[in-house]
Amino acid sequence: MKSREGTVVDADDLMDEMVATAKAVSDELGKAKDLSPEEADKLYHTIGLGALKYFILKVDPKKTMLFNPEESIDFNGNTGPFVQYTHARICSVLRKAEEQGIKLESEVKVSDLQPKEKEIIVMMYGWPMVLNQAAENRSPAMVANFIFDLAKEFNQFYQECSILKEPDADRRMFRLQVCDMVAALLRNASELLGIGMPERM
Repeated sequence: MKSREGTVVDADDLMDEMVATAKAVSDELGKAKDLSPEEADKLYHTIGLGALKYFILKVDPKKTMLFNPEESIDFNGNTGPFVQYTHARICSVLRKAEEQGIKLESEVKVSDLQPKEKEIIVMMYGWPMVLNQAAENRSPAMVANFIFDLAKEFNQFYQECSILKEPDADRRMFRLQVCDMVAALLRNASELLGIGMPERM
């Protein structure tokens, strides 16, 4: 878009294109195969607009950026759909726990935390500082990059630490609490950016 040259993009057209791209990519990957038509349409809208907002907000406003609709909808990499899919993955784990009759407890004690358990807790603990810095600098990019880093850290935690199949009940409960806290933080931080977090994808 170059306003001085009269090359502009209509916002409504761009949003429609993003929703259509989200539908095409989601259908190709089978992300909405278990959803009703109404739920699928809502998901496409959430993914499409989330991808657009995230792609714009993750870049410092002082910098020039090149927007690519397909790149912004990629479910891997520094994109809104990657963060949204991570949230949906966590919700799936919590649903399965509930189906197995596991209820989250308010307190649980676990000693000798594993490295990935420590790393994700430390990252969540740093959220208030990131939020303050984002406010002071008027930079939503700091919030966007935090939720991406948190989603990436969770996926590493998910790969390295067994959750529902963990035999130790206390450690399993602790990991489920971590899941619940990460999901809540992703939702709350993303809400500041106007990005929805679907529970199923």
